[in-house]
Amino acid sequence: MEEQHHLVQVRRQHLEELEQRGIDAYPHRYARSHRLAEVVAEGEKLAAAETKVMVAGRMMSKRRHGKTAFAHIEDEDARLQIYVRRDEVGDENYELFKLLEVGDHVGVEGSMMFTRTGELTVKAARVHLLGKTLRPLPEKWHGLTDKEIRYRQRYLDLLMNAEVRRDFRRRTEIIQTIRDVLIEDAFLEVETPILQPMYGGATARPFTTVYHALGDLKVYLRIADELYLKRLIVGGYDRVFEFAKDFRNEGMDRTHNPEFTMMECYAAYWDYEDVMGLVERVFARLAERFTEEGILQYGEHRIDFTKGFRRARFFDLLEEAVGQDLRKLSRDEVAAVARDLGVEVDESMGWGKLLDEIFSEKVEPTLIQPTFVCDHPRELSPLAKRHRSDPDLVERFEPFVAGFEVGNAFSELNDPRDQRARFEDQLRLREKGDTEAQRLDEDFLRALEYGMPPTGGLGLGIDRIVMLFTNRHSIRDVLFFPQMRPEGD
Repeated sequence: MEEQHHLVQVRRQHLEELEQRGIDAYPHRYARSHRLAEVVAEGEKLAAAETKVMVAGRMMSKRRHGKTAFAHIEDEDARLQIYVRRDEVGDENYELFKLLEVGDHVGVEGSMMFTRTGELTVKAARVHLLGKTLRPLPEKWHGLTDKEIRYRQRYLDLLMNAEVRRDFRRRTEIIQTIRDVLIEDAFLEVETPILQPMYGGATARPFTTVYHALGDLKVYLRIADELYLKRLIVGGYDRVFEFAKDFRNEGMDRTHNPEFTMMECYAAYWDYEDVMGLVERVFARLAERFTEEGILQYGEHRIDFTKGFRRARFFDLLEEAVGQDLRKLSRDEVAAVARDLGVEVDESMGWGKLLDEIFSEKVEPTLIQPTFVCDHPRELSPLAKRHRSDPDLVERFEPFVAGFEVGNAFSELNDPRDQRARFEDQLRLREKGDTEAQRLDEDFLRALEYGMPPTGGLGLGIDRIVMLFTNRHSIRDVLFFPQMRPEGD
């Protein structure tokens, strides 16, 4: 800490010296002629013509040899060497350069050349200070490796680790790829409310706040987009989608963050089989763009997207894992099985919730290759349509890859009478202590009473998909600013 404090003091002294010389350490703008990646791409041509350029970046290294110096500057995409010679830039500008430190933002005017060692370089005619840093960067040889600091101070992580910048650029490319597939399928991108007077569309506990302008009305941050997007289907749109931030007041682990990104879409006249086709098209496009010949290396697993998704039924997978058919057991019998398997049981859990807990612990980690888990118990899915051949099940599937769920999809329930009964079942679960059970939304029921056509719906967990296609194993690695405890806690 003493060394850090000393280095900060030195930088502040240099800033004072610069200001005493009349140099603005924080100018308003700088007119670049090229981004660094453009210079690197056209290097041979630019050097052959000794082209004049104006480039800018953060100085990441600096070494002086008397009246000459070399440094490297870096921007978002590339790194480039600069050569500064007192005879070329003049005494005053060279004295400025001597006061610059690693981490400072600089602009360089000069001509392109190659050094004797063959490195593309800007021979400086003038150096500009564009932004003075008052704190030293992490030690260059070891970089920034402390996970806590990387998540809490993401700006440091990004500027020190080029692969992290590449991961977040890929995140944007993944989202755009999914958007492209949807638009090609004639979906319309829309926006729905984040603050809602009645949350719904998922089983989760919400965050609450107060809307003072409406008489201190209690409102909720959305836990899903579903009920508003279905209202748009009622309103006459055939196909809609939204990339949205959702919020669930729950724990944090490898695949969960309280604030996360979902893509939800709904298509009139589709069922869950149609939605399966959409999911396969999305992942085929992602695999085409971000894997080698459809094979994704994720940790120790080679995941094959060339064969599409295997289809497997929820209860079949459960029976394979525990050795018996749990459909035939009562709630208390399922609870006893769960305890025997080491699954934590809470008295508020209904029959369906217990099955889901067993499935989560005993089946999900085995689903490495792309798999659609289909046909869940009705109690688990209050917004899904009853299965056309088994009324105790619903037409639902969840896509799994690498041992975790990346989405959820239904043939959507559009019978307002059945939907009301399902909501009432959820209210009874709430009365027994299940705080994640869904609320009864009268306005949504009213919308259904105006008629919703057969509809297929899908939600995809964007953060988890980004984890897959960047080979990251914690959701915090793919969120710019993951939720953290306050410093000092």
